[in-house]
Amino acid sequence: MNLTPQQLAEILAGITRSQQAIIDAMDRANPGWRNTYLLPTLTVAANQRLAEVRLLDLPSRMLLRSQGRNPMDQPTVERNLQEALGLAGGNAAAAPAPLPASTAPVLTSAPTPASTPSSAPDSDDLSNFFDS
Repeated sequence: MNLTPQQLAEILAGITRSQQAIIDAMDRANPGWRNTYLLPTLTVAANQRLAEVRLLDLPSRMLLRSQGRNPMDQPTVERNLQEALGLAGGNAAAAPAPLPASTAPVLTSAPTPASTPSSAPDSDDLSNFFDS
């Protein structure tokens, strides 16, 4: 079975929605739990120190972003998946780099120029990510 980055992004979005429901229930039962216990631990799991996106950190980064007002939207998740997988995606500067990296390990093949936030503000909209 082969999954496209769009299908994988939809799966990750669904998992994030279910995790967010559990977090909301826990915070309602024990007010302050989210800020005291969850956010510090989730920040470590998201590994925000690294500028490049890794598959290992993407689910935690999605859940961390869902704690604020601007959760990740579908195109942002897809772009992050393409960067982590070393696919060209829509970024023309990253197109030549992934071709020889197809035989290299996935986590080390993400191109450095693709992780620049030049197109991030334009494509990050508030598109009802968590509405069912």
